[in-house]
Amino acid sequence: MRLHVGCAMWTHAPWNGRFLPHPLPSSERLEAYATWCNAVEGNTTFYATPARSTVEMWAAQVAPDFRFVLKLPKVITHDLRLHDAADAELRTFLNAMQPLGPRAHALWIQLPASFSPSELGSLASFLHRAPSAFRYAVEVRHPAFFTDDRATQQLEQVLGRVGAEWVPFDTITLFETPASSYGEREAWMSKPRVPRRTRALTQYPIVRYIGRDDVEVTARGWQYLADQTAAWLREGRSPTIFLHTPDNVEALALARRFYDDVRALVPDLVPLLPPPVAVPAEPPTLF
Repeated sequence: MRLHVGCAMWTHAPWNGRFLPHPLPSSERLEAYATWCNAVEGNTTFYATPARSTVEMWAAQVAPDFRFVLKLPKVITHDLRLHDAADAELRTFLNAMQPLGPRAHALWIQLPASFSPSELGSLASFLHRAPSAFRYAVEVRHPAFFTDDRATQQLEQVLGRVGAEWVPFDTITLFETPASSYGEREAWMSKPRVPRRTRALTQYPIVRYIGRDDVEVTARGWQYLADQTAAWLREGRSPTIFLHTPDNVEALALARRFYDDVRALVPDLVPLLPPPVAVPAEPPTLF
């Protein structure tokens, strides 16, 4: 029975000296993050494929059961829209990710909002061509996938043929009331407004949840997800849940709080180890 929780990044300036030791060299930042969470979203890979040496450094900092959910580069998903020309880019990406081994929990195919049900053939073909040694997870944002029953069923069939998961991005709490901060207003402009989805297709459901900058509002909004996660665990599934807020200042603590909320419902769930106390950087002195 395994639950993995994480955030959208493993370094964030507001965490320094509060949740994580500061300063830290890049070769130790992920290791420090992993004392709080046992999974992370690989968002940086969307912008460029990292050097293999960088990925080797990531692998050296975390245990084999740590989970990376790695976003495929945008050249594959957005520029080439999964067509045959993307295959070479995929091979380059997979070669770079190889040092992660089992830590590469899933390859995350985040599709643009313009990717409609009419393009499902491209997704089906891409997943058929993609190496079966990896697990795949797909995030769609076009409204039709959520409101048109036929489109929903077609997408589930495409994913089901290759054992891929549908990754919902739950923004219901974010949009529930008007934005009250700069970060919330920015999130309102950039995050998708789609209906909530709780159906898992595989043994490894993945959910991205974004709340508000108010931690109590965020925690109240995830109660349905805590219940659903507990149900998945009882069914023998192994979910990964990512916790976001617009400013992500409290995201590390919120991820662990969510884990504890689920553990209150599933007492057999092994607790996360307590993180070490972060030591703030010493102020500079003249001597």
